[in-house]
Amino acid sequence: MKSAMFHGKEDLRIEDVAEPTPGPGQVKLRNAFNGICGSDLHIYYSPETAGLDFEHPHPLTGTTLPQILGHEFAGTVVELGEGVTDVKVGDRAAVYPMLHCGECVACRNGRPAACRKLGSLGASADGGGMSEYVAVDAGQLHLLPAGVDLSMGALVEPMAVAWHAVAQSRVPQGASALIAGAGPIGIGTWFALKARGVDQVLISEPSAERREIVSALGASVVDPVSGDLPAAVAELTAGDGVHVAFDAAGAGPAFTSGLAALRPGGRLVMVALHERPIEFLPTQLMMGETEIVGSVGYQPEEFDAVIAAMARGLYDTTGWVQEVSLDKVVDAIHALRTGAGAKILLRVP
Repeated sequence: MKSAMFHGKEDLRIEDVAEPTPGPGQVKLRNAFNGICGSDLHIYYSPETAGLDFEHPHPLTGTTLPQILGHEFAGTVVELGEGVTDVKVGDRAAVYPMLHCGECVACRNGRPAACRKLGSLGASADGGGMSEYVAVDAGQLHLLPAGVDLSMGALVEPMAVAWHAVAQSRVPQGASALIAGAGPIGIGTWFALKARGVDQVLISEPSAERREIVSALGASVVDPVSGDLPAAVAELTAGDGVHVAFDAAGAGPAFTSGLAALRPGGRLVMVALHERPIEFLPTQLMMGETEIVGSVGYQPEEFDAVIAAMARGLYDTTGWVQEVSLDKVVDAIHALRTGAGAKILLRVP
């Protein structure tokens, strides 16, 4: 079968590998679509900033390179392993890719996404979605209802990241928000806010292409470089500042502008990986009694919440999701690195 095999920094190859056989409690999935995530770009260009040490076996899974990439995927069940009774051949599903130890302080306290040995299919465990087939535990499947197709199913994972970020913000219905970055997570955050009844939302995005994309969805957007972001925030909030801000860009200005946009008692949610350190004056937090909180991953129930919202028609992929074939994965990664487009799904042959 064809697979995108990661051998090391900036070394990703389409190779033929053996099809997997599902073990006890597993299913074999024929993948249909796999999304390219911002973390895939970090893995490809700068794996150390993604918290991955490919020089040693992963502490949870024991996996080493080479590795099939891809953790945002959906497909159809084609074979059942021994003991699987609650899934049937032909079921369509999105795959919950995260792996947790279940023993560390994060896992014990209900924060599995912050597991100290956190792993993921397509990053630190055998079998990613950039492949024709994968064998996964049946419990990792989240079945898709009739109204949610497989391409939408591949978006469940990144939309769940955004859904969790909004949960971390504790934003009340009717509040105001600023999102820095109109990539997939920024767009997903906009959808998740709207699903929670938060309509006063401003998106800050320097890319003209991405501003056009998100504006076409109905979002209010501002160019933070040539435009006046503070004035736009003031207009949105009658000068008060936003209740919450989201750094969905992973860039220093996204962090600093988000912090500056908060009203007293506001909260900045970090939902993007940063490749470089940034500087800020902590006195800002003290004087405004504001907060900074991190957000990583999602809970299994948030996967289900996103699927239910998709089934209700709350997500629209018009203009911001494009599809390319699996063999174009490296070209797609290069394009996304330049800021072109928004979301690319790989069609698995």
